[in-house]
Order: sequence, then structure tokens, then C-alpha cells
Amino acid sequence: MLNVIRQLMKEEDGASAAEYALLLAIITLGIVGAVTLLGTNITNAINSAAGVLVPGGGGTT
Repeated sequence: MLNVIRQLMKEEDGASAAEYALLLAIITLGIVGAVTLLGTNITNAINSAAGVLVPGGGGTT
């Protein structure tokens, strides 16, 4: 495994692979952040709708 990493470091393809890996990591972090924010907003919307549909229950706490 270490030999493969050394070989990639010597070749230009290794640099491209590292750049793609970094790009993939950044995109993944963005997606995780967006999904987390979206999930929170959906939860809040459902709780608000429950408060309207069932008076006295389910509203924001």
C-alpha cells in the first residue's frame, strides 16, 4: 500500500487524484451541511403545521 502511495506521488496522476479527493471532500461537506439544515427546517415546518392542525398540541416548544 505504501508503495502505491509513493508511486502516485511521483506521477502527475497522483496529483490529479489528490485534487479530486479534496474536491470530493469539500462537496461532501457542503452536501452534509445542506441536508442537516434542510432536515432542521423540515422538522420545524412539521411542528408548526402540527400546532395549527391540533390546537394546544405539537406547537413549538
